[in-house]
Amino acid sequence: MEKVTKMASERPVVIFSKSSCCMCHSIKTLFCDFGVNPAVHELDEIPGGRELEQALSRLGCSPSVPAVFIGE
Repeated sequence: MEKVTKMASERPVVIFSKSSCCMCHSIKTLFCDFGVNPAVHELDEIPGGRELEQALSRLGCSPSVPAVFIGE
């Protein structure tokens, strides 16, 4: 969970996503349409993504993606 917290504090807006998730795509598009440039972590494309997804679930994200952190 510490890694998720560290990653979530990288930028003002951080999105944990999966490239195949339509809701994730909608959230990323929404933020970009508002002119926000979020840090996006595609959990199905990065090493350790499965572990990060499990950590998000333990933090209370249900479903685990999309998970949006603002100003962490």
